Amino acid sequence: MLTLMGVAVVVVGFAIGFNPLLVVVAAALVTGLAAGMAPDEVLAAFGKAFNENRFVSVAWLVLPAIGILERAGLQERARSLIGLIRVVTVGRLLIVYMLLRQLTAAVGLISIAGHAQTVKPLVAPMAEAAAELKHGDISDNERDKVRALTAATDNIALFFGEDVFLAIGSILLMVGFMQQSGIEVQPLALSFWALPTAIAAFFVHGARLLLFDRRAMKTKAPSK
Repeated sequence: MLTLMGVAVVVVGFAIGFNPLLVVVAAALVTGLAAGMAPDEVLAAFGKAFNENRFVSVAWLVLPAIGILERAGLQERARSLIGLIRVVTVGRLLIVYMLLRQLTAAVGLISIAGHAQTVKPLVAPMAEAAAELKHGDISDNERDKVRALTAATDNIALFFGEDVFLAIGSILLMVGFMQQSGIEVQPLALSFWALPTAIAAFFVHGARLLLFDRRAMKTKAPSK
């Protein structure tokens, strides 16, 4: 029963608002020591878990790098780059991003982009700059709409693009469920039938993005 003390440490630590990472580490230490493990054995278990799951931990290394780039002016450079492209609009920019996001997700590169990696530091500032380029200063409400549309574009592209990749978790889950029900199906067949849905999602959301451009132009027209 002493090994359950780690659960108590988690509950108490989260209740009083301690750093979640420190709480989890402390809970693991308490559990290991209560189970009769020596301190060096607990440390070795930590190292083994990190080594076996390092592909998960590496993703966290991206966040400090993005923070340093933002501090160095990444968003400002993205905005200035959009200012040089006179034909760009919010809709056109996001359509290009959605196409790239879907194509990369379709080949399994689902972590190459995302809200933390690309939307917040790059795509959203570029979309805001595109809106300001066409319509001048925009209100906070309009800025929030552009940011929300940017985040939605990433979600839609990833959601429908990743199912085209035959080794994604959702495809393998369906294959396993069907095999348990006596239905033999190949992952490639499921990913092939995900293509029409992905294409339809691209055109439907692409139309929404173009309609957003048209509505934005109409709302700005009376102020000229």
